[in-house]
Amino acid sequence: MSQTIAIVQARMASTRLPGKVLLPIEGRPVLWHIVNRLRAVPQVHDVVIATGDRVPDDPIESFAHDAGIACFRGSEDDVLDRFYQAARTFRGDPVVRVTADCPLIDPQLVSAVVALYETTRPTPDLVSVATGAGVANAGFREARFPDGLDAEVIGMSALTQAWNEANRPSDREHVTAFIWRQPGRFAIRHLTSQAGDLSELRWTLDHPEDFEMITRIYDALYQGNRCFGAADVLAFLRAHPEVSAINAHLRGKEGYSAFWQEAVDA
Repeated sequence: MSQTIAIVQARMASTRLPGKVLLPIEGRPVLWHIVNRLRAVPQVHDVVIATGDRVPDDPIESFAHDAGIACFRGSEDDVLDRFYQAARTFRGDPVVRVTADCPLIDPQLVSAVVALYETTRPTPDLVSVATGAGVANAGFREARFPDGLDAEVIGMSALTQAWNEANRPSDREHVTAFIWRQPGRFAIRHLTSQAGDLSELRWTLDHPEDFEMITRIYDALYQGNRCFGAADVLAFLRAHPEVSAINAHLRGKEGYSAFWQEAVDA
């Protein structure tokens, strides 16, 4: 029987911060924190780490085994295939997609996205937190969340269509890009920010400065609430602008504009 599962895409390779997914925060690897937060989402029945099938990603499988976390290994380069095969193997439908550069992922936001998917009629193909590449196109004008709170809920029917038909390298790499690019074909919904537009904030993990900022946030908030949320982070950063400034120079350098320009040029 199909059920809602969360799949975390993770790999050791990173040109800017190698091994970032296993870096320690509060004595636990980044991946542990992400899985722990997703396990706090009431609608999520299981959490799976989907990593590559090459030797450099062996430490991720070892970590998952030791921590009692389900792990799937698939194509290093064809991430869409890896994600799809993991979803099939663990019988997920729908599937919550999260990447391992989001150690501040908010369980309440993820729960709200799943609820939006479950209650919208007709059922959408994809529902996402309004942040990241999926809403970076010029036509999206609604209030967004900070980069680093990314989560998507995808139905298996739409995921299967993408897996069967997507042939651009970028579509195979970004998993749901094939769906984002075709809003006329696929029913897509977004959970937007009720606290105003927060897209100028960067809470993702990709550079050493990101890790420093995220570590400072955990140092301040984790002991009081192991699943502190986005509102807690926002309040802390507004009270401590020097922490938010640590990675401020990296904002806007995610390459989202180039991604959407590719869609125009194709």
